[in-house]
Amino acid sequence: MNKNISATVLTLGCRVNQYESDYIMEELDRLGVEITPHGKECDICIINTCSVTAESDRKSRQTIRKCIKDSPNAVIIVTGCFSQINPEQASSIEGVHYVCGNNIKSQIPKIALELLEKRGACVTSMGSIYDGKFDVMGVGAPITRTRAFIKIEDGCDSKCAYCIIPKARGSVRSNSCENITNEVKKIAEQGCVEVVLTGIVTASYGKDLKNGFGLAELIKEVSKIEGIERIRLGSLDPSSITKDFVDKIKGIKKLMPHFHLSMQSGCTRTLNSMRRKYSIDMARAGIRYLKERIPDLMLSADVITGFPGESDEDFSETLKFFYEEKFWHLHIFPYSIRKGTEASLMKNQVPDPVKKERLKALQAQQAQIKEELVKKYTDGYETSVLFETFDGEFVYGHTPNFIEVKAPAGESFSGKLKAVRLLGYENEYLIGEII
Repeated sequence: MNKNISATVLTLGCRVNQYESDYIMEELDRLGVEITPHGKECDICIINTCSVTAESDRKSRQTIRKCIKDSPNAVIIVTGCFSQINPEQASSIEGVHYVCGNNIKSQIPKIALELLEKRGACVTSMGSIYDGKFDVMGVGAPITRTRAFIKIEDGCDSKCAYCIIPKARGSVRSNSCENITNEVKKIAEQGCVEVVLTGIVTASYGKDLKNGFGLAELIKEVSKIEGIERIRLGSLDPSSITKDFVDKIKGIKKLMPHFHLSMQSGCTRTLNSMRRKYSIDMARAGIRYLKERIPDLMLSADVITGFPGESDEDFSETLKFFYEEKFWHLHIFPYSIRKGTEASLMKNQVPDPVKKERLKALQAQQAQIKEELVKKYTDGYETSVLFETFDGEFVYGHTPNFIEVKAPAGESFSGKLKAVRLLGYENEYLIGEII
């Protein structure tokens, strides 16, 4: 066993990265390595990087250097999207011992222990993200989280003008239903009641399997697993919200009524410039059909303001769309130039002050919409809440449609579903009492 060896894993970026980092930590723990908090000196430091924007690259480099400073004698391993796209930059940072990409993350725990025995000049070992293979991980040490992410798919076949992730993740590769359900069963046995099925493009699950087995069919299989009470999905492309898909999932009681959509804009002209696969009319039709078929549905979305060429009229279309469709929450980002993408070379770049003005306008509208929506969930509305944390006075958790709730309690109910009566709304939380 290796209990005298300590390691830390730092994660930047998306849920898929978080899942992969969790696996690395669980496997290290299984091998007897002590997992230490970030910032504490350790023997092994693994940085799982992000490269979705130029700012993400900067944060990745900054995090690598901080790890080297905090643990000057540690083995430093850099993985993730930044190292996949920029292996030369990652390996040129003094103090880094090993650089690898996204397709051999499952081997990192073993590699880390080997490097402790013998380390020398920085080694770069990228593997191939284009070989059509899914890097199967699975469950290592016991899961203690209330909610577990399950990576069902990797890669993206789209060519959106602003995005570099296909270069970092390769083409769509799906895990098998058998592997996924076995992983979920183990998680359920360890007490976890909620799973999030996620991927780089979650709805692309099964596209490469060519057997007609897709995301809807996978959700049905996962819903049969005893002990799992809630199923959630990672971000979905609006083009995937078809009548066929909705009709297949509408009766699955364990699938929670909350969906996060990768909308990016509420204007068809802007979406065309972005090289997205849908128009606003298509997205609107899917959203409204989803709301008709799934009671108490809530939506959230990603939105970019100030994409190259976005006019005032285009932005007005975005405001109108989100006002009409009433999303619960929006993740709003001003467009930032990402070197290596088509959009970085486009003319008519929008000035930064205009991007920020539009972001603030959308945020202000969204705050009003949330005030409208929340009225339904106060004054005695009853629902179930899966509680996750306890601060000594309040327990915190989420409703089925992913609204945050806090309720007074004398003990922790982490990992437990409780009936709650909702009484008000304050500082982004619904205030409830446990029934």
